Amino acid sequence: MQIPILDSHHHIWRQKDLPWLMGPMVPRIFGPYEPLRRDYLIAEYLADIAGSGVVKSVHVQANAADPEAEAAWVQRTAEETGWPHAIVAFADLTAADVRPALDRLARFPLVRGIRMQIHWHAKPQYRFAPRPDLADDPVFRRNFAALADYGFTFDLQIFDRQAESAVRLARDFPQTTLVLQHAGMPEDLTEAGRERWRSAMRRLAAERNVVTKLSALGTFIHRNDPAHIARIVSDTLAIFGPERCLFGSNFPIEKLWTDYASLIGAYRAAIPDPAIARAVFHDTAARVYRLGPP
Repeated sequence: MQIPILDSHHHIWRQKDLPWLMGPMVPRIFGPYEPLRRDYLIAEYLADIAGSGVVKSVHVQANAADPEAEAAWVQRTAEETGWPHAIVAFADLTAADVRPALDRLARFPLVRGIRMQIHWHAKPQYRFAPRPDLADDPVFRRNFAALADYGFTFDLQIFDRQAESAVRLARDFPQTTLVLQHAGMPEDLTEAGRERWRSAMRRLAAERNVVTKLSALGTFIHRNDPAHIARIVSDTLAIFGPERCLFGSNFPIEKLWTDYASLIGAYRAAIPDPAIARAVFHDTAARVYRLGPP
């Protein structure tokens, strides 16, 4: 019997809503992105996943110019088409008071969590946040504390050198589930870099309110490499355990170098054990994002 898959990380978008698509071409973490400078709507996503076994999905914010309008549009799309089944929206945790924005987002039934990308790297094209320790900022932390009142998760996007501030965040706010994006974004694939990443992952995994998303593993190699995916998946499962790992496709970004069938095939090959696969492909995402049964 095929395991039902919950795709916990994909995007749909309209080009006009995304300033990073509409503006001049600048270097990006995922390389040249001309094919992305167009609408990616739910009909194309459904065509991409056809036959893959995906039964539910989570839209993760795509940095639209108006985050509330993005959430409203995705909510309407879900009401009209039945897809997606949950939304991770954007809210600015550096604002003076994030609660008015959270109040507005909470009006949309599918909003389950918030993502504000706080990853910082010495390489400018890998950098999103203005500083590496934004998770230690008092204003950020005060706003982060409000997430628990709404029952929202937080999609945490960092590099391994930012692990200590992320650990403090998780430890100080145990009622909020942090969903570590893209298996901690392992970008240095030297042996020393891999060990630094594993060490950061172990520190994060020690906080029981942190889970991790197995997604976007082609980001730094710009290809679908089953052996690379298998190594990252194996290490991550050993550190977090399957009950704290969930799959995400990161489509259409990964569509720059692969198709959905090939991508899901690489992950299936990396997780041959049916019980572990059931947790990673379905059960963890269902619990974390409150997706319910298939």
